[in-house]
Amino acid sequence: MAGIVRKSFDSADETRPFEDGKGRLDLLVGDGGSVGRAVFEPGWQWSKHVKPIAGTDSCQASHVGYVVSGRMKVVMDDGEAVEFGPGDYMEIKPGHDGWVLGDEPCVALDWTGFTNYALPPSS
Repeated sequence: MAGIVRKSFDSADETRPFEDGKGRLDLLVGDGGSVGRAVFEPGWQWSKHVKPIAGTDSCQASHVGYVVSGRMKVVMDDGEAVEFGPGDYMEIKPGHDGWVLGDEPCVALDWTGFTNYALPPSS
């Protein structure tokens, strides 16, 4: 095993497109786990563009990440809501919906929640 590993999201180990061309998830897989970069295009909403893939009523992933650019609103199933923007650290428990705010893509990195994100239930 190499002592140093270098990878780029520009040549990700896996790319998963969202419904209607509203973005994608680029995943890098390493010995220490996976890290994902999601690009959520303007108009993207989890309940419209990932729910048909995941098959759950709300997002059941637990996210720990960082917003690189753009803005997103996340609403928990119980109604709690937060807006995230560039430079924000985020922790989001399972049971939420989210959508892009404004006309700029929202780019986010996630160290915990993207390994099984946007995969059909049988995957």
